[in-house]
Amino acid sequence: MKRPLGAQISHMLRDRGVDVIFGIPGVHNQEMYRGIEEAGITHVLARHEQGAGFMADGYARATGKPGVAYVITGPGLCNIMTPMGQAFTDSVPMLVMSSCLDETQGVCGQLHQMKDQRAAAETVTDWSHQANTAQAAYNLVERAFEEFELNRPRPKHIQVPIAQLEADADPAPFPNQPGLRSKVLPPDLAPVMSMLNIARRPLFILGGGARSNLWRQILTQLGAACFTTYAGRGMAGLGYALDYGAMLPRPGSADVIASADLVVVVGAELGEVDLWRNTLGHTANLVRIDLDPKVLSDHHRAAVKLQADGESFAHALWAAIDHVKPATGWTAEEVANTRRRWRAEVDAERPGIVPVLDALRAAMPGDTMIYSDMTQFAYVAKEVWDMGYPYHWHHPTGFGTLGYALPAGIGGAVARRGKPTAVIAGDYGFHYTMQELGAAVELGLSLPIILWDNGKLKEIEDSMVRGQIASNAIVARNPDFCKLAEAFGALSSAPSSLPEMQEAVRSAFSAPVPTLIRITPDIL
Repeated sequence: MKRPLGAQISHMLRDRGVDVIFGIPGVHNQEMYRGIEEAGITHVLARHEQGAGFMADGYARATGKPGVAYVITGPGLCNIMTPMGQAFTDSVPMLVMSSCLDETQGVCGQLHQMKDQRAAAETVTDWSHQANTAQAAYNLVERAFEEFELNRPRPKHIQVPIAQLEADADPAPFPNQPGLRSKVLPPDLAPVMSMLNIARRPLFILGGGARSNLWRQILTQLGAACFTTYAGRGMAGLGYALDYGAMLPRPGSADVIASADLVVVVGAELGEVDLWRNTLGHTANLVRIDLDPKVLSDHHRAAVKLQADGESFAHALWAAIDHVKPATGWTAEEVANTRRRWRAEVDAERPGIVPVLDALRAAMPGDTMIYSDMTQFAYVAKEVWDMGYPYHWHHPTGFGTLGYALPAGIGGAVARRGKPTAVIAGDYGFHYTMQELGAAVELGLSLPIILWDNGKLKEIEDSMVRGQIASNAIVARNPDFCKLAEAFGALSSAPSSLPEMQEAVRSAFSAPVPTLIRITPDIL
């Protein structure tokens, strides 16, 4: 039957598997809220649109499904642009639906008016379009979900004029059969197989797009060493003897890569935030597998390029390598010695964090999904904390925004009810989105929030010192974080020793509300 278009959109989203929407209602987008409960969708009320966007991001990373957010015209859209930018650089599927004014060119002084809202959103999304009819809205939603399946996943924005949201519309069409992504076939692997057959020191670099549970078997069968990007951590599982881990940013990794006689990169952009240098360091042939043609044509100059998803490539490779003899050029001792040296470098660069991380890791279940913020505590963890499962540590790597961890962790915890989820944040970044504690309490999430409080922007201070700049503007007055958490209805703890911290973390996973665990460098 006919309903206002805003309600029909919610029903259409439900038909396409959406079960949670994050957002904030307002007078401009309230018609979008008419159909949410009727469609059987759960709505999570954020305290700020930035929080709603990060929650959608965290939900998407936890589930692999698109995260969906509803926001209002103007400031609502502006507030969620940072999360959209983060989702764009980190390849996260997100759909942001917003209202927009019916007319902006010939009218001024309207509530929430922007010069060009659609164009503003386009700067941080895969695309941003306005739907001036019900059919256009349905077509754009269908296109978004199709592209989430077929292309590199990135955020989309659809805006609908207020009058259209309020107007009656026929129901959206039933979902089409989704398109099928092309798969890697045996002939496609011919150049890769010829190289693997003669390689004695093959090296794989696995990124967030590698997406397969076969990599441990593949690497073992080939006798290949591997690195992962931060997003690819856990691809080889724990304990693989030839795994160099997420140590690509170590300067010495270039020498290791140069010693390989074949380098295969799967689903990794190899950008600045992956390497922190301009070149990979390879001297042998480079093979790239990626969905994005822009990545395949970059300055690393791959000798062989396959436009494909990592999962398809892994399955085809696993089926083709039975006859390949394992390479013998790498040794477990070589890898272990190098990793010990790099771990010592990390510890020396940011002293005192590694022992705390070791104790924290021991207190967490192995399948904990962690959301971290831009903080030295997380920078160290990303290099030295080995993951047993892929896609279980999420960090705002590309855009590098502060305030990500708490709301993204909320989105992940909503998606993972009954499974362990944790947040790691720094004291300054926590200021950005700490109001979302209210949402976490309302949702009754058993969410440990590890707050590393060194009382300053320590990473910026260190950078200023290296640049011979007088340290300034690096200290902000912090509240009593424990009392703040309790004011929201959360639990809190300020452990004074590592065993106390471990006990607080273990208890937090079964608490009926979030627990803020404040840790300072004095804990050692």
